[in-house]
Parts: sequence; C-alpha cells; structure tokens
Amino acid sequence: MPAKSKAQQKAAGAALAAKRGETPVSELKGAARGMYDSMTIQELEEFAETKRESLPEHADRS
Repeated sequence: MPAKSKAQQKAAGAALAAKRGETPVSELKGAARGMYDSMTIQELEEFAETKRESLPEHADRS
C-alpha cells in the first residue's frame, strides 16, 4: 500500500529508520511513533518507497 501524502511517506521513513536501529526510537513523534508501534518493517518499506513527486503535502482526512 503506497503512501497517500508526502507527510505520510516521511513519517514512514522515520519509523523505518528506527525499526532498523539507525535512529533512536525516542526521537519519533506523532504519526511516526504510531507507525513504529503498529507496522512491520515490510509495511513501512512499502510506504517509505513511494515516489513523492505526485503526492500532495497532506492527505485529506475524509
């Protein structure tokens, strides 16, 4: 499942880095922390690898 916004893609990248041990979990905030707690590495990779060019900055909440 690809990311639906640049913000979501960025949060997934931060959570993925923490899962891999590249950054401390204590640095995660907001959506990135939630993704870290609830998603697998494979799911995070799918979100993080989404190309950003065509994505909106933020997704609609509806």
